[in-house]
Amino acid sequence: MEWVNAVVQGTLLGGLYALFAAGLSLIFGVMRLVNIAHGDLIILGAYLGLSVTAILGLHPLLALLVVVPCMALIGYVLQRGILNQTLGGDLLPPLLVTFGLSVILQNALLEIYSADPQKMNAGALETASVSAGGLSIGVLPLLTFAIAVAVIAALQWTFYQTALGRAFRATSDNAEIAQLMGLNRRHIFGLAMALALAVTAIAGIMLGIRTSFDPSIGGGRLIFGFEAVIIGGLGNLWGTLAGGVILGVAQTVGAKIDPGWQLLAGHIAFLVILAVRPQGLFPRISG
Repeated sequence: MEWVNAVVQGTLLGGLYALFAAGLSLIFGVMRLVNIAHGDLIILGAYLGLSVTAILGLHPLLALLVVVPCMALIGYVLQRGILNQTLGGDLLPPLLVTFGLSVILQNALLEIYSADPQKMNAGALETASVSAGGLSIGVLPLLTFAIAVAVIAALQWTFYQTALGRAFRATSDNAEIAQLMGLNRRHIFGLAMALALAVTAIAGIMLGIRTSFDPSIGGGRLIFGFEAVIIGGLGNLWGTLAGGVILGVAQTVGAKIDPGWQLLAGHIAFLVILAVRPQGLFPRISG
């Protein structure tokens, strides 16, 4: 049962990793943009949630009603004001700009909030659990996984069932032709980044409820997100969820073998899958 519990807990942890990865997958899928600052934007979402809960006295989950629109607005302004100017045939300019943005975010958060670890208080939700088949499963990890599934299902529906999704796919396939057909690619890219950072806000809040955070941990969240995206396959949103689950299970099983192997086991699983299937486990969805 201990091994079964490790797999179950790893699966639920994979929901959090899928939330980390969903925004990355969306941005890369639409703009072919590798956002080095993504992990720090997750931490920014967590700190905004912390501020909202402290100032307004809201529960962290209710703080999503404020933080998600704020992060979406930040994403749109960031894309229209800075990142659109870096896009083109060369991948280096956006990499350099987002790396610089990462450094700026880390130092700004350090200046405003200090280096002390912070955590959001979700009350009874943090310790509540349910029993199933002899296992005790936390309500918070279950809720996080359910939110991850709902977010990815919503993104999938948006991409393949709405006019906005058709605009995303058209601009992704050929931005120049989409522009000629009347789509403003700068606006479409701005909306894509807004949607990605809205998802990032959810990831930040769930991270802040689950564990403590400080301005320096964004890099680690970025790596987990990248690994989940690459394991699942670039451009496949459900594959991103599967990648997060595989990463989470590898970490919890590794920790079960030896506590020092937790992160190492996840990285090894990533490298093995990358060596066997460089394109990821699932193909990119078209249509």
